[in-house]
Amino acid sequence: MAKSSGDKDSKKSSKQGKKTKTSAQKADPHALYEVSVQCVEAEIDFVDATFERLRGRKAIVLREDFCGTASTSCEWVRRRAGNCAIGFDTDPEVLEWGSKNNVAKLGDSAHRITLYEQDVLNARHAPVDTVLAMNFSYWLFKERAALRQYFRRVHDSLVADGIFFLDCYGGYDASREMRERTQHERFTYVWDQASFNPTNSHMCCHIHFHFDDGSKLNKAFTYDWRLWTLPEITELLEEAGFSSARAWWQGWDDKEEEGDGEYEPVEDADADAAWVCYVVAQK
Repeated sequence: MAKSSGDKDSKKSSKQGKKTKTSAQKADPHALYEVSVQCVEAEIDFVDATFERLRGRKAIVLREDFCGTASTSCEWVRRRAGNCAIGFDTDPEVLEWGSKNNVAKLGDSAHRITLYEQDVLNARHAPVDTVLAMNFSYWLFKERAALRQYFRRVHDSLVADGIFFLDCYGGYDASREMRERTQHERFTYVWDQASFNPTNSHMCCHIHFHFDDGSKLNKAFTYDWRLWTLPEITELLEEAGFSSARAWWQGWDDKEEEGDGEYEPVEDADADAAWVCYVVAQK
């Protein structure tokens, strides 16, 4: 039976009424975060090489605190057949995403990662070789007593020659209320230091993603934390029982006019507007 012209017009009108989703509506914030914020390969390069340099052996068991999508733990497991990882995070949604999109891709090696929906202060497990707290995640502890307590829990969770790895950022731009934009393929990453209180160093930061079609994913991630200084961090680590806690600074490539990717322990560093370093705490 032939369709009437009215049927055709109705169908055409229905199709025209459907709106195409914007890039922001289609975006996966966790995938965008991994692309724009993390470089797990370089991070694990540093952890792996530094642990062996300081301890004369390879680390085997790694704990990733505030693990999020567990991308770092997965990279650790990919490095060697014997490597194992455990991760802790309190967000069930992000852990589920990491299990489906990262851990599952390890195939037969997936059993070497265990993820826990649990507060890091309540972590209970056999001693591990190394613990990581990256992307300034531990800054959610805003008071000295709370941060020292966390550091003590980490110290107690390590084997006798274990090492705790953290990162830290600072510089005279770190406390400014400002936005920094980084262009990626098909989107712009926006780091937004929305507010800062100089009386207690509490700050609120957001991550936004802006897309080439003009759409925006605002406040994809929000961080309510304290801007800790390097001396505060290293002093609290030593108060928590670590035998040493030192900043490891990236070298400079004069030819390329950028960091060379090589980190060394330092006692002095340049007062740059913005810097990121590692902190290595030895038990």
